Amino acid sequence: ACLIALPLAALVAVKRFRARRLVIAMLNALMGLPPVVVGLIVYVVLSRSGPLGVFGLLFTPTAMIIAQVIIIVPLIASIAHQSIRELWQEYHDLLISM
Repeated sequence: ACLIALPLAALVAVKRFRARRLVIAMLNALMGLPPVVVGLIVYVVLSRSGPLGVFGLLFTPTAMIIAQVIIIVPLIASIAHQSIRELWQEYHDLLISM
């Protein structure tokens, strides 16, 4: 989850792009995503009739890891975004020079 969330948080904190506010809003909204909903979504996607059912991952540790990554990425990304944004404002010139 950190391999996904930390680069995403750094990108959102440092770069200015058109959908930046939308990405921040989505990350903050997904922080409240109930684990039951994530479990149901992963179940539907990984079931035999789902789009990834051919891989046979349902009821495996891999499916649990996928669900946990979906739950934790918004949390890590939002918290890291706040920290990186504050540090970027304070040390912008120093970081650019390095």
